[in-house]
Amino acid sequence: MNKNKKREYKKDRVDPKTFKEYKVKEEIGLLDFLLKTLTNQSRNNVKSLLKNHMVAVDGAPITQFDFQLSKDDIVIVSKNRINKHSVSKKEVNIIYEDDEFIVIDKPSGLLSVASDKEKGKTAYRLVTDYLQAIDKHNRVYVVHRIDEDTSGVLMFAKNPKIRDILQDKWQEIVKARRYYAVVEGKMKFKEETLINYLKENKNNMMYVTDDKKNGKLCKTSYKVLKESDKYSLLDINIDSGRKNQIRVQLGHLGHFVLGDDKYGEPDNPISRLALHAYELEFVHPINKKTYRFKAKMPTSFLDLFNK
Repeated sequence: MNKNKKREYKKDRVDPKTFKEYKVKEEIGLLDFLLKTLTNQSRNNVKSLLKNHMVAVDGAPITQFDFQLSKDDIVIVSKNRINKHSVSKKEVNIIYEDDEFIVIDKPSGLLSVASDKEKGKTAYRLVTDYLQAIDKHNRVYVVHRIDEDTSGVLMFAKNPKIRDILQDKWQEIVKARRYYAVVEGKMKFKEETLINYLKENKNNMMYVTDDKKNGKLCKTSYKVLKESDKYSLLDINIDSGRKNQIRVQLGHLGHFVLGDDKYGEPDNPISRLALHAYELEFVHPINKKTYRFKAKMPTSFLDLFNK
């Protein structure tokens, strides 16, 4: 995404102080949902909210009355206008697209989906704006997520049926989730599988624990690709999808991912978290076809070893 587009989305953030959000409990049309939910407003007032771009679904502004909502969608009703944007295929960094999926190379610094603090500037919003510019009835559904500061392969579904199947069978059908990471120091072992149990504290921070009963089993395998006196470039595969698991397990060894000021105080020579999701491989749960999506390693990672 270019700098101007980044500024445009930043300016168009949904201010948490100016909206209310409502969780959808069943499949229903957007207008019908709003009429059932906003009981203190007339039908004309509700239509006016949609017409004036004051309604969003999961952070993406929606204007059409018959837009179909799915269970667990979050509908936002804002006091201010939420502008739509015209987004090109190139700006979305599309890796793959068909009738069921759209896969992008998400930039570092962009949330996958809306959070408590950020509703507008997300990959979900970016992809939705792109697809709705083609057809206003298009929408996408969240299948998985990668951290805000992690770049790389991020896949969305185009219909709720395939979304539900993928989410329900995710651990079974996913065969590889690979990352590149640059960490501090030289690894003791050039290839290893890390097996730990992780827990989350009251500050939403993950940590390694010996408590096997309450901790969640976590497996991360790595192989050293390059190293210097200061850094190591790792090829990583995760067997479990725990929150921040790569950063926590490597940090537990004393090899923090560069730029990760959440779990340590490592160098930040490339002004971003040095973690990139470069491959996602899975077997389609219906047609049994194997899909493999890849995103090139950021050149800034390799530049650290070419000096």
